[in-house]
Amino acid sequence: MAKEEAEPPIPSSRPSAHPGAKTLLRLTGYGWRHKWPMLGSLATMALATLAGIAIPTLLGTSVDEALETGLRRNLILAGGAILLVSLIRGVMEYAESYLSESVSQRAAFELRNDFFKKLQHLSFGFHDKHQTGNLMSRATADVEAVRGFLGHGILKWLRIVLMLGTISFLLMSMNWRLGLVCLAFIPIVATRSTTMFFRLKKLWSRRQAEVANMTTVLQENLTGVRVVKAFGAGRHEEKRFQQRASAVAENSYAAASISALRGAQMSLLVGLATVVIVWVGGREVILHNLTTGEMTAFVLYMAMLASPIRGIASAAAGIAQTVAAGQRLFEVLDARSPVRQSKGARDLPKVAGHVKFDNVSLDYDSSKHAVRNISFEAKPGQIVALLGAPGSGKSSLVHMIPRFYDPSSGRITVDDVDTRDVTLESLRKNTGIVLQDVFVFGATIRDNIAYGMRDASLERIEEAAKVAQLHDWVDSLPAGYDTWVGERGITLSGGQRQRLAIARTVLLDPPILILDDSTSSVDVRTEQQIQKALADVIKGRTTFVVAHRMSTLRKADLVLVLDRGRIVESGSHEDLRTLNGIYQRTLKLQLQPQESGTPERRETADQAVRS
Repeated sequence: MAKEEAEPPIPSSRPSAHPGAKTLLRLTGYGWRHKWPMLGSLATMALATLAGIAIPTLLGTSVDEALETGLRRNLILAGGAILLVSLIRGVMEYAESYLSESVSQRAAFELRNDFFKKLQHLSFGFHDKHQTGNLMSRATADVEAVRGFLGHGILKWLRIVLMLGTISFLLMSMNWRLGLVCLAFIPIVATRSTTMFFRLKKLWSRRQAEVANMTTVLQENLTGVRVVKAFGAGRHEEKRFQQRASAVAENSYAAASISALRGAQMSLLVGLATVVIVWVGGREVILHNLTTGEMTAFVLYMAMLASPIRGIASAAAGIAQTVAAGQRLFEVLDARSPVRQSKGARDLPKVAGHVKFDNVSLDYDSSKHAVRNISFEAKPGQIVALLGAPGSGKSSLVHMIPRFYDPSSGRITVDDVDTRDVTLESLRKNTGIVLQDVFVFGATIRDNIAYGMRDASLERIEEAAKVAQLHDWVDSLPAGYDTWVGERGITLSGGQRQRLAIARTVLLDPPILILDDSTSSVDVRTEQQIQKALADVIKGRTTFVVAHRMSTLRKADLVLVLDRGRIVESGSHEDLRTLNGIYQRTLKLQLQPQESGTPERRETADQAVRS
C-alpha cells in the first residue's frame, strides 16, 4: 500500500523573482539530469547554426573573387566549400535532433514518474479534493507540453540568441552603418514578443485548466456509462462535453490568433527591413563603401535573420504554454500531504491488536467536523461494531486506524504505541481493510486476490477465496483463477466483487481487521455464508465492523452508536437493546415488515429485539 511519507525529490533551482522563470529553471533541472546528452545537443546545435551562418560569407567571398579574377577554379572551390559546410550542417542537425529527443523523452519519463509517485504518497484528504480527470490531464497533456520545451524549446531560444548575436557581429564588421539599420528592427520585435508572452501565458493557463475539465467530464462519462444509458442522459452528457470542448477550442483559437497576428507582424517587419537594406546597401555599393559580394551576404543574412525574428513569436508562445503546464504540475509535486511519516518513525512489529482512541477528533476543514471527542478501547480479539446514519462518522473513524486520515486532535494507539510514531507501511501491514466502495482491477481473479501479496501461492489464494465464499464460483469458471475480469470488475456482480475484496484482505492475515460495511451489497444468504466463514478468521483479531444488520451487531463485543461524529451510545447488544435510544429504534426498523404482519410475527419481532 502507498506511503504518505516524504514527497519525492524535486529538482532544486536558484531563487527567482519571477515565478515563471523559477518554473522554467525547475523544469530545466529535469533535462539537466542527463547533462551529457543535453550538452551534446547544445554543441551540435551551435555547430549546425554556425555552419549555416558561414554559407552567406562563403558565397559573398566567392562572388567578389569571381568578379575580380574571373577564374572558374575559384568558383568551383567556393562551391565545394559550401557543399562541405552544408554536409557538416546536415550531420550536426541530425545529431541535435537525436540528442534533444533523447533528453526530452527521458525527462518526461522521470517527470511522469515523480508525478505518479507523488500521487501515491498523498493521503485521502488530497484525493478527496481533486478530480481524477484533472490529475490525468496534468500527467498527460501538461507533461507533454514540458517535454516539447525540453526537447526543442530550449534549443530554439539558444539558436535565436546565437544567430542574432553572430549575424549582428558579422553585419557590423562588414558595414557598421548598414548593420545599425538592420539591428534597429530587433528591439521592436523583442518588445512585441514580450507583450505577447504575458497575454499568451494567461490564455494557455486557462486552456490547460479547460483541458483538465474536459478530461474530467470524459472520465466520469466512461466510468458511469451504464448510469448514463440507464437514465437516458446521453444528450445531457454530450452538452456537458461540448461546453468543455468549446471552452478549450475558444482559448486555443484566441492563443493561435495572437500568435498568427504576431507572426504576420514579424513578416512585415522583415520585409520592410529587406527593402531598407537594399536601398541603403545599394547606395553603399555605388559609393564603393561595400562590395557586391558583401551586399549579397548582407541580403542573405537579413533573410537568415527572418527565421529567428519570426521564431521569437512562436518561442514566446511555447514558453507561455510550458510555464502554465509546469505550474500546474508543481502544484501537485509541491503539495503537502496531511498524513506524513515522521523522520524517526520505527517499524511496528506484529501486534496483538490493542487499539485505543483517546479523545480523538477529525476535521476535514474548518467547517466540516467528521469525528469529535471519540474515546474507546478495543482489546485484542474483540469485535467492535459501528452503527449510525450516513455521515455520522463511521468510515472516518475506522479510516484513521491505518492513517488514511490523521486526527486533528487526540491520539490513536496500537498496543500502546502512537500510530504517528511508526512507519505507514508497517502499520498497514498490521491492518487489513475491506472498503465500502470495492475496487477491482482489470486483471485476473488471481491477481486481484493476491494484490497485496504478489508472491502468494495458488493454494493460499484458494484458501482465502474459500473463506470469502468465492472459491466454488471461481472453480466453476473455465479459466478458474486465471479468469480475466473487466475494467473495475465490471463482469462481476456486486456480491462477487465484495467477496473478492474480502479474500484479498484475508490473504494478508492482519491482526487488525476493518470491514467498512463490506456486506452491504450481498444478499442475506451470501452474508450468512461470509459471516460463517469469517467466524474462524476473526478469532484472535481485533475487528472493526461498520454494519447495520442485527446478525452482525449481536456478535459484537462493543457496539458504538454514532451521531454527527459523536458516540451517543456504547455497549454490548444486551446493554443497548434495553435502552430507548437509536440502537433499539434501529433494530425495530429492521423488523418493521414482520411487525406489520400477523400477531405471531409481531411476537417473533419482539422476541428478536429482546434477545
